[in-house]
Amino acid sequence: MEAVPPLYRVAETAGPQGDEDRLGVPDGPGAPLDELVGAYPNYNEEEEERRYYRRKRLGVLKNVLAASAGGTLTYGVYLGLLQMQLILHYDETYREVKYGNMGLPDIDSKMLMGINVTPIAALLYTPVLIRFFGTKWMMFLAVGIYALFVSTNYWERYYTLVPSAVALGMAIVPLWASMGNYITRMAQKYYEYSHYKERDEQSPQQRPPRGSHAPYLLVFQAIFYSFFHLSFACAQLPMIYFLNHYLYDLNHTLYNVQSCGTNSQGILIGFNKTVLRTLPRSRNLIVVESVLMAVAFLAMLLVLGLCGAAYRPTEEIDLRSVGWGNIFQLPFKHVRDFRLRHLVPFFIYSGFEVLFACTGLALGYGVCSVGLERLAYILVAYSLGASASSVLGLLGLWLPRAVPLVAGAGLHLLLTLGLFFWAPAPRVLQHIWILYVAAVLWGVGSALNKTGLSTLLGILYEDKERQDFIFTIYHWWQAVAIFTVYLGSSLPMKAKLLVLLLTLVAAAASYLWMEQKLQRGAVPRQPRIPRPQHKVRGYRYLEEDNSDESDAEGEHGGGGGPADGVEEEAPPAGPRPGPEPAGLCRRPCPYEQALGGDGPEEQ
Repeated sequence: MEAVPPLYRVAETAGPQGDEDRLGVPDGPGAPLDELVGAYPNYNEEEEERRYYRRKRLGVLKNVLAASAGGTLTYGVYLGLLQMQLILHYDETYREVKYGNMGLPDIDSKMLMGINVTPIAALLYTPVLIRFFGTKWMMFLAVGIYALFVSTNYWERYYTLVPSAVALGMAIVPLWASMGNYITRMAQKYYEYSHYKERDEQSPQQRPPRGSHAPYLLVFQAIFYSFFHLSFACAQLPMIYFLNHYLYDLNHTLYNVQSCGTNSQGILIGFNKTVLRTLPRSRNLIVVESVLMAVAFLAMLLVLGLCGAAYRPTEEIDLRSVGWGNIFQLPFKHVRDFRLRHLVPFFIYSGFEVLFACTGLALGYGVCSVGLERLAYILVAYSLGASASSVLGLLGLWLPRAVPLVAGAGLHLLLTLGLFFWAPAPRVLQHIWILYVAAVLWGVGSALNKTGLSTLLGILYEDKERQDFIFTIYHWWQAVAIFTVYLGSSLPMKAKLLVLLLTLVAAAASYLWMEQKLQRGAVPRQPRIPRPQHKVRGYRYLEEDNSDESDAEGEHGGGGGPADGVEEEAPPAGPRPGPEPAGLCRRPCPYEQALGGDGPEEQ
């Protein structure tokens, strides 16, 4: 039997060739150093680089899916708990038996006030918080505050519910502004990792072509909102599998209701004060709240463990180093941009239409006519319609970008006009199919609205130095619209529909006017982003070239990039005056940076 040669050569036993291996290279102390520490003989740098960027692209997809799932679970838990809590606290018997004279309605009103009023001040602190904590950590902190709100419902008292509601109101705008910024940054990074060869051929300061990341942004926003709109369906699971078993039917709850739909006024006038046939046991409530708390904790883990950083560490330092006073002022200075001024009516309508779907359509037309036990199914129809229709945002890949946004506005316009003349009769189920169709179609319009607006902002404002400001302004105007709906909750339904209709027409007309001005070549006026002022004397800032220099600085030599829409001038031909820094000869690819230990790379 032939002996098998050992896998590794034993030092003491020399082979028949003595101190040389089969290739004739000396072995032992006399071996050349390059043969011991040199590169692997079969190493293919191009193949390794391709694999490296493929892993980076998969990491970006993982980030988008994790952020989308985390946002869906967070908002679903919040809406589901709030809906179940308000229904239980509405019942007179539940309040008297469980809480006596504690004043639960007053606590609920102050809790809703904290959730709806506090975001009005968010424009003052949201950019500062995002720059201070970073985009990913702001998302994690805000999701944690949502989980805190869920945990306070284990012990429902004034000193637990109201402070947690105020904290939740403070976290609403930072959460969704950082989410919008995060998805936009992921689209830009995916473009960089897909076109790394083109970037290597360009100079380090040259920026990608305008709109180059738009196809990836459309896909990522469609994925995000497909997940996000499922949160309305997830919020109905406690209602379907738990609370519906304790509710009276519509003949009891709607006994004194006289008018619904366009003839109604306020929210469910005449609705019975007792909606629970039997009171749920405290142990069952604790089980449901524990499940919701576990889901909120899972959302925190998704954001913490699976979402990578939106910026490199040096980019985070640059974003903070423009000065906290400038960070505070820049959202207000962006009002100079006519594009934002023209989009403000659409921002406001975006807040109106979501609240109308959850209160006006679901309560004023749905619960008022077919009973509280069918509320969950109406909202599930809206959720599924919106989630499935978020894919329609991909039409922007082939059609002009105005088409999805205007199509969603047109669909909502037709539905609003139809609802203006429809007053369903109470306790009549023959028209329930109309409610489901209206809910699904309203969800289609909402999906086109949300995906269209977020994608439009990501395309118009590509500079990473100003994206968080733009999404803060967008979601702050949404919060203002939600606060307005909260103040006008007692208005007649016709007044609500009229305000919705006027806002929609103004939003569509203002947006089309903005597009026309851009086509005529109007240049928007944007505030200058100050140059980062590094005060730290660490090793990063002792290099000859500024390793923390942002793309906008390197390209334009100082304060912020040019206004969006302005063409960039080509560098003059011929040799540059003066010596060129060594770091600008050839930009090392991220694979070489990782091998050379040039700081941690985002996942």
